[in-house]
Amino acid sequence: MSNFVIFSVVFVVLAVIFVTQCVKVVPQQNAWVVERLGKFHAVLNPGLNVIIPFIDRVAYKHSLKEVPLDTPSQVCITKDNTQLTVDGVLFFQVTDPRRASYGTSNYIIAITQLAQTTLRSVVGRMELDKTFEERDMINRSVVSAIDEAALNWGVKVLRYEIKDLTPPAVILQAMQQQITAEREKRAVVAASEGKKLEQINLATGAREAAIAQSEGEKQAEINKAQGQAAATLAIAQATAEALKMVADATNAPGGMNAANLQVAQRFVESFGELAKAGNTLIVPANLADVSSLVSSAMTIVKGTGGAAGTSPSAVSSAPARVGLENLK
Repeated sequence: MSNFVIFSVVFVVLAVIFVTQCVKVVPQQNAWVVERLGKFHAVLNPGLNVIIPFIDRVAYKHSLKEVPLDTPSQVCITKDNTQLTVDGVLFFQVTDPRRASYGTSNYIIAITQLAQTTLRSVVGRMELDKTFEERDMINRSVVSAIDEAALNWGVKVLRYEIKDLTPPAVILQAMQQQITAEREKRAVVAASEGKKLEQINLATGAREAAIAQSEGEKQAEINKAQGQAAATLAIAQATAEALKMVADATNAPGGMNAANLQVAQRFVESFGELAKAGNTLIVPANLADVSSLVSSAMTIVKGTGGAAGTSPSAVSSAPARVGLENLK
């Protein structure tokens, strides 16, 4: 009985070990490489798989997920002999578990070393300024070079991204000075453009002000001329009306006597004002006979009044002629 129990226990243990070695459950997005007697036999896909214990064994386990891999930073020499420290990250995926197992002893080290050598080669063909501008081109060049070589390793390189480009401190300082100088140059150009626009605006404003002032002066002169014309016309009309009234009054009964008196008064007043106007003393030819001057003026008025058809201009000019003849 005890032997049976021992045999049963041993059998159960062997059965558990057999089942454990025989049944393999592969997780999703994984692939296991099975060797039979030391030789590649099969690739186990995700799910339940059965192998022969002690004959088959799982030699390699690969993840089929996308894997990010940091590449160590390295110093690259650019085309213009400038040292540049570069580091990046590489994204790859195992596409062929068999080749990933037997194509290289360690595909991670292989693609890392290839990424570094390719990066040095690409950066060495570019100048320092271009390395900052052409990151995408550098990334594509590294991916293309690695992807071609990684086909035999069962690995697909998806992309490469440069994380940092660090030039020496001296170069950084020179670049900063260059950026500062460029910004100052832009500031000076902007200030000069602002002054230029300011001068243009001032000149335009002065021109418009001058035009407006000239237009105002022009309109003022026009208004003044129109006012003077209107005033002259009004004076002429008033003078014509006055002369007409004088002529009518002269032709009326007793009008001639009134005209004679008015002329005599005007003559005497004009003579007095003429004497006051200057330093020259004007003396009639006959001082004893001042009344003769007045009589002469009245005679002219009478002669003028006798001619009924005489124009007002003739009447107005007669006293002037009388005064001139007597002054002579």
